[in-house]
Amino acid sequence: MGKCIVFCAAEFDRLACPIEPEDYVIAADGGLQHTQALGIEPQEILGDFDSLGYIPQDARVFPVEKDDTDAMLAARRGLALGFREFLYYGSLDGKRLDHTVANYQTLQYLADHGARGYLVGQDFLATVVKVGTISFPEGTEGLLSVFCLGADARGVSLRGLYYPLEGGTLTAGFPLGVSNHFTGAPAEISVEAGSLLVMWERKNGFPQWK
Repeated sequence: MGKCIVFCAAEFDRLACPIEPEDYVIAADGGLQHTQALGIEPQEILGDFDSLGYIPQDARVFPVEKDDTDAMLAARRGLALGFREFLYYGSLDGKRLDHTVANYQTLQYLADHGARGYLVGQDFLATVVKVGTISFPEGTEGLLSVFCLGADARGVSLRGLYYPLEGGTLTAGFPLGVSNHFTGAPAEISVEAGSLLVMWERKNGFPQWK
């Protein structure tokens, strides 16, 4: 199955990977402007449209006063359609810090439902690893940061990085995992209990999952 690709309203400059025929594109509110600029016809347009300022034809319209953000609406919709990999563009570099934090929680929601999600920014990528492992190949360079998301993350191992860790514990109250670095060696980030928010430079692409 392909990926669910969601365009949100924050800043966007380029795709991180080609959109394939089996992918499903959702324009969430102001994210429609990004798909229009790319000449992409989304399979679905949804949101409350407070960002876009008008209601597009054939859109799924939700009230402004709701529990879900537009990004969360897209997550629920993609999961209902059976997708298990999500890419969110326009989700990291906006003016609304509160929505960026909400998007981190959307990654956790996807992980809680057995899916993988990425926030794709102009310079960084972010994902949530819940009881699992991601790895990067030899030659990877630049920054990587790891944060506990929610309850204590236990059995955390950071291998092949400048600051290694083996079977440690990260908490939500202390940013121990910030500003680590790839060394050029194969790198691996794993957690045995709990969830990690992992962020790294976009130039390194997407990790492998184990």
